[in-house]
Amino acid sequence: MSTHTEPRDTSAVGKNPQKTNAIGAAMRVLSVLAGSDIAERFGLREPINRVAFQGTKSGFQTLGAATRAFKAVQGGGSPKRLSTPGKDYFNIAPDDEQKMIADTAREFSEEILRPAAHDADEAAVAPVELLTRFAELGITTINVPEEFDGAATERGVVTNGLVAEAMAFGDMGLALPLLAPSGVATTLTQYGSDAQQKTYLPDYAGEQVPQSAVVIAEPRALFDAFDIKTRATRSPSGYKLDGVKSFVPAAGSSELFIVGAQLDGRPALFIVESDSDGLVVEADPGMGVRAAGMGRLLLNGVSVPKSALLGEEEGEAAFAAYRDVVRLSRLGWSSLAVGTSQAVLDYVVPYVNDRVAFGEPVSNRQGVAFPVAVMATELDALRLVTQRGTSRAEQGLSFAREAALARKLVSDKGMQIGSDGVQLLGGHGFTKEHPVERWYRDLRAASIGEGIVVL
Repeated sequence: MSTHTEPRDTSAVGKNPQKTNAIGAAMRVLSVLAGSDIAERFGLREPINRVAFQGTKSGFQTLGAATRAFKAVQGGGSPKRLSTPGKDYFNIAPDDEQKMIADTAREFSEEILRPAAHDADEAAVAPVELLTRFAELGITTINVPEEFDGAATERGVVTNGLVAEAMAFGDMGLALPLLAPSGVATTLTQYGSDAQQKTYLPDYAGEQVPQSAVVIAEPRALFDAFDIKTRATRSPSGYKLDGVKSFVPAAGSSELFIVGAQLDGRPALFIVESDSDGLVVEADPGMGVRAAGMGRLLLNGVSVPKSALLGEEEGEAAFAAYRDVVRLSRLGWSSLAVGTSQAVLDYVVPYVNDRVAFGEPVSNRQGVAFPVAVMATELDALRLVTQRGTSRAEQGLSFAREAALARKLVSDKGMQIGSDGVQLLGGHGFTKEHPVERWYRDLRAASIGEGIVVL
């Protein structure tokens, strides 16, 4: 792919009505990242070198970011939904445009994310400049319909999965806050009402995309996404939300959340702006994906209007939207696990080939060669199940089975790949000199993650 292009205004990406499909638009958006001068062109070389972080390791507590006022817009029309592609088969080989998107996203993750990952993990927060610059690129436009100045006419679940995999190849922790706004845009596009789309989606097609996330997880053992404890009760003006949500990337700087809560005994999704009364955000760094700047949401009688219910329809429709979002996010986490697992394998293979013991490479010994072969086999299985799920979801077919299988493989085999990677590096695998120990911790997080990366 040539790195020579004529000067172009990337702020216009997604606003040309002649763009006819999401994949083509995504290719044009991501193609600006190509080239060896990528960091210089987007002003990221200095942020990577000095890694200027905000916040502290000890954490923060805030009443929520109040950096933007979303202007409520009345609906009345039909919400805009993306059509399903005209495919009726599962093809494991991405087409040329999808391959270009994945290759370019992977180049971005290798050149930008990976160099910043170690320090971001140490500080438990992503560089502010990285979040800002990535948002300015307009990646979320591929999930926003053209009617709202986006670039999408068809669903791009497969493409979103390939992008998530490529980003996690650089660093899963940094990929989470970068991909989370796209998950919100996808959720609003596929399940939001006309008024909700008109109120929020235009911001996701602009240069200053709001930091936001779909929030499902809760801080308790054996968490079940379909048995959440956060409650929504009716009030004269709408609903009141009470509970605690966890695993929220870039929580301290987020402006919008889509929060899962029980309504009449069944889970549903509610749109919550970060400056809502009763909402408190606190830092919650954990073992893995520390660079994501994870936090918790404390919901203490947070009042939201009736229009905050996703889709504005109670009952079966609200539950169906919640169910599909959870399943799409599980495919998203599986895609992240595939990317990080590939990073582990690509790091381990040359290491065991170059490491010499007793006069020969350690890879000559079965005790080393066999675990590497198993890692590659399990990685292929996880990738194929995940891609089959994204393909079926994109076509509008049932993907519940695939989402469940992918989740199971991430829990069992994803963590095993990370563990074996540490083991195969011997004493080096235990040190922070090599990134495998961080990838192992991130893969453990992928097995419990819910929400955030909605494909």
